[in-house]
Amino acid sequence: MVEEKVICIVEDKTELRDAMFMMLQLTEGFIPGGSYNSTEEAIPAICEIVPDAVLMDINLPGRSGIACVAALKNRFPQMLFLMCTAYEDNDKIFNSLKAGASGYILKSDGPAKIMDALNEMLRGGSPMSGAIARKVVSSFNQLEIENELVQTLTDREKETLNLLAMGLMNKEVADKLNISAATVRTHIQHIYEKLQVNTRVEAVNMYLKR
Repeated sequence: MVEEKVICIVEDKTELRDAMFMMLQLTEGFIPGGSYNSTEEAIPAICEIVPDAVLMDINLPGRSGIACVAALKNRFPQMLFLMCTAYEDNDKIFNSLKAGASGYILKSDGPAKIMDALNEMLRGGSPMSGAIARKVVSSFNQLEIENELVQTLTDREKETLNLLAMGLMNKEVADKLNISAATVRTHIQHIYEKLQVNTRVEAVNMYLKR
């Protein structure tokens, strides 16, 4: 006998929410636990039900689905979350995963694939749409390249960049390192060249992501 898993849905589009609910009813092994159109509605209800997994939209009225995942994951670490969204945005993907989501699938993949992804997640996998998986791999490859560039900096250049990341101006960096402002400008120019960037913000962002 298949062990039945309780699944909740958080989705603000009524038609899609109803379609997902029906798919859960028709799929062996799933029991729909409840469906909600906002984070504010979902959190108290899900805390009562404590389902095995949640199908979660990102763009919700009020607090986002990412905030909903973070709040629930903090209370129920064992609860699984499958982001089901229209967004392929890198920040949303990684923020969802950091919040505690175990999978990320596009609504355009259709209800059947969403159910397959849910099954895969409950078996211990981390399902992702093909387009999302490619973005994740591409982002990690880019991050590796950026890390390699950061490693080409000298210790003094890293010290300079660290102080810039703290918000210090050139004169303040010079005072901290006991060097001239002209030397700081030279270090910054070398940093730009090595990191292949054109602005202080780009350099700091790359340094902080290392």
